[in-house]
Amino acid sequence: MYDCIVVGGGPAGLTAAIYLTRACKKVAIFEREVFGGQITKTTQVENYPGFEHISGMELGNRMKMQAEDLGAECCYDEVIKIVKKDEVFQVMTANKIYESKTVIYAAGTSPRKLGVKEEEKFIGNGVSYCATCDGSFYKDKKVCVVGGGNTAIDDALYLSNICKKVYVIHRRDSFRAEPIKVSSLKEKDNIEFIYNATVEGIKGNDKVEVLEIVVNDKKMEVKTDGIFVAIGSTPNTDILDDFVSLDANGYALSNHELETSVAGFFVAGDVRDKSVKQLTTATSDGTIAATFAIDYLNTL
Repeated sequence: MYDCIVVGGGPAGLTAAIYLTRACKKVAIFEREVFGGQITKTTQVENYPGFEHISGMELGNRMKMQAEDLGAECCYDEVIKIVKKDEVFQVMTANKIYESKTVIYAAGTSPRKLGVKEEEKFIGNGVSYCATCDGSFYKDKKVCVVGGGNTAIDDALYLSNICKKVYVIHRRDSFRAEPIKVSSLKEKDNIEFIYNATVEGIKGNDKVEVLEIVVNDKKMEVKTDGIFVAIGSTPNTDILDDFVSLDANGYALSNHELETSVAGFFVAGDVRDKSVKQLTTATSDGTIAATFAIDYLNTL
C-alpha cells in the first residue's frame, strides 16, 4: 500500500513526489514515456529560476534523480484505469493493480494533430510532433513547422540549426509565442514565415513531399521533406471519464487545493483546467497538490 501514487513523471509529478517523500510518505511515480515530460523536448530552458541555460532533458533527469534519491519509486508503466473502493485507490496497469491512499494525477497532454487527409499515413515518414526527437533525420533538408506558440517557435529555432530551410506556417498574422523567441527566430537566414495560412492536406508517395495550404483564400503548395506539427495539445484524461469531473475540453476540474470531485484524488500540471501552462506553474501545482495530499493523509 502506497501513501500516494503519482501518475505522470513530468515536472508536476516529480515535484509532488519530492515533497511527499520529504514528508516521509511512501510514493510511486508511473510514467509511460520519458521522465521529465514535455520539457525533455525543449533544447534550451531559459525561464526556470536558478538556471540561466539548461537543456530540458538534463533538468528532467535532475528532477527524477532528486525524487529517487529521496525514496520515490519511479516506474515505467502505463496506468489504464483508476477506481476507488473502500477509501482505497486501485491504480491499474496492464499487468498489475497497485493500491494507494491518495493519487496525484499529472499525466499532462498529448500533441494535437492537424486532422487532414494522409496525416496518419505519413507519421514517421515525414510527419512528426517532436522536433528534438526527429529533427536529426532532416539534416540539410527542407521542413515545415505548423503553429504559432512557444513550442512551434522553439521547434523552428532548433530545426534552423539542422535543416537547409524551415518554413513556419501560422494561421494568424502574429505569434502567441514569447516575443524574445520570435525575435531570435527572425534573425535566422534560413527561416521563411507564411502567415494567415491553414493546412489543407499532405501529398507524397512513400514519404512527405508537399504540404498543401491556403493563404488568404489562395491555394499553395510547399515542397518539403518533413512537417513538424506544434498546434497545441489535448489532456490525457481518457481514463478519468466517469471518475472525476472534467470540463468540456477534457481538462480535470479541481478546487484551490487541487483536489478533484473525488476525495483524495488530486491533479497537477497541464492536465488540469488552468490558463497558464508553463514549467514553473507545473512545479507549483506539484507543490500544492502534494501539500494538500499530505494534509489529507495525516487525517486518515
